[in-house]
Amino acid sequence: MRRFLSILAVVAVLSVLGGGIYLKISGRNAGGTEASATPADGETPEVSATTTFATDVAIPVEGAVVLRDTLVVSVSAAAQTAAAREAKILAQVEGRVLSVAVRENAGVRGGRLLIVLDSTEYALGVARAAAAYARSEASYREQILFDDQIEDQEIRAERERVARAKSGLDEAEVGLREAQLRLERTRIAAPFSGRVASLKVVEGQNVRVGDELLSIVDLQPIRVEVQVLESEIGLLAEGRRASVAFAAFPGETFVGTIATINPWVERDTRTAKVTVTVPNPDGRILPGMYARVSLEARKFPDRVMVPRAAVLERDRRTMLFVFEGEGQTGLAKWRYVTTGLANDSLVEIMPDREADALAPGEIVLIDGHYTLIHDARVRLVDNVRAAGGRPQ
Repeated sequence: MRRFLSILAVVAVLSVLGGGIYLKISGRNAGGTEASATPADGETPEVSATTTFATDVAIPVEGAVVLRDTLVVSVSAAAQTAAAREAKILAQVEGRVLSVAVRENAGVRGGRLLIVLDSTEYALGVARAAAAYARSEASYREQILFDDQIEDQEIRAERERVARAKSGLDEAEVGLREAQLRLERTRIAAPFSGRVASLKVVEGQNVRVGDELLSIVDLQPIRVEVQVLESEIGLLAEGRRASVAFAAFPGETFVGTIATINPWVERDTRTAKVTVTVPNPDGRILPGMYARVSLEARKFPDRVMVPRAAVLERDRRTMLFVFEGEGQTGLAKWRYVTTGLANDSLVEIMPDREADALAPGEIVLIDGHYTLIHDARVRLVDNVRAAGGRPQ
């Protein structure tokens, strides 16, 4: 009996609790005050995704104006710099280095003294040669002493030739000049204006004939040697413009001119050497630097062009986004286009009945547009990343 009464009591309690929960839920479903109550202090209200990420926020993008201009098609290739002139200075006589008057990278003018060798032995050689010449000259004059009295000019000339040979005057004259030349070669001067490079000797060092002493390089202008494929050589011409970018100077572009085109195509690489000259007044560009060169090849006037970054591919078709709006805010309009010629930075937009027209002066999107949809709200900015746009 007691067990039965206990079970009835538990059932009664559960019934009361269940009824209370039902009434509370019914009140909420009926629009009770708990559903719309303001949260207590310190509590965070629930916010839906739709209120957090509003769909009408303008997306920052970058734009560029559609141009009608001359399209320049370029040939790009890797290159390496070389000095305009380079001379390796070799020892022409042997001897001990008395002085080195320059240091590496020093600028020198043509004729500037660079290195002096010990000239004692060569000065003595000049003295000996001069004495020998004097003896021969005295013997020569002795043999023709009274020849001025001979009236026949042919006989006088023949006697003079024989006298020079017997006296050894000609040989003595050559010996004196050789001795003087050897003496002069102990003083080594710059053959032209430039910079000192690869200095290989120091004071007190003994050098032999043919030893390399240093080099002189002329860096103004600098030469840039480009290896161009044989299929592209015909597009180039001397005097055309060239844009040169050096790995040593990121972000800088140097302007040069095509100086020469080698008519010889190398068998192994099927390339020909094209030489570009670039002004280098400050000597910043050094021989041996790696470069990337864009050579002006052909010009196509009156072409509608957009930056390469504007062109996208969707559904296997070429398209771009055009900005439509007033001021800096507007809509991104999707347009299919047909492209033509292109260079490193610009693409030609061709007229096509099956594609949308694009007029010069319109603005196309070039950054921040890769994930846009048609009629997306956009805002033109100078820099998408700085404006908080999504990195793309």
